[in-house]
Amino acid sequence: MAFPEDVLTDEEEVVFHLHPHVKTVFRPALVVLLALAVIIVAWVMLPQNNGGFLGFAVVAAIMGYYGIRYGLAPLVIWRCTHYVVTGERILLQDGVLARERRDLPLNRINDHVVTQSLLDRAFGCGTLTVDSIGDQAAVLVAVPHAHQIQTALYELIERQPDDEDEEEVEAEEPEQPRRRIFRR
Repeated sequence: MAFPEDVLTDEEEVVFHLHPHVKTVFRPALVVLLALAVIIVAWVMLPQNNGGFLGFAVVAAIMGYYGIRYGLAPLVIWRCTHYVVTGERILLQDGVLARERRDLPLNRINDHVVTQSLLDRAFGCGTLTVDSIGDQAAVLVAVPHAHQIQTALYELIERQPDDEDEEEVEAEEPEQPRRRIFRR
């Protein structure tokens, strides 16, 4: 499912639009293939009589359940998970039937950390944890090219004007000379 562009403001442009790394698809795809292989073997190996058809139906039902529950469902969830980084915020969206969308403004981010296991390093992905002001934290799991995303996120955060800096600039402006109504 594509990410809806109507969520973005007019001035906002997408810097990154990511899904979790492809490595998260390997295990569910393997489960689907294994379930199909077991169904095919059961079809070929079981006798062509009433008992064989009953046995095939039981095997097909069990493998169909496991193929859908542990294979197809994670594939659909992976496809419907979006990590979008714009010039103003980070949008996290996931869900197939019921959707959850979360926004983190860049000017409220305090810290961002990348953690990688040995397998993550081999695949070039990692988990990006973004902490913001307050107790809010977002965990982006299996982000592809995690170190490059972290560097780009740092650059985007540095380009963001701080609200405090704007107030200081306004306070430091020289006062305009007052016009006096009555001259002395």
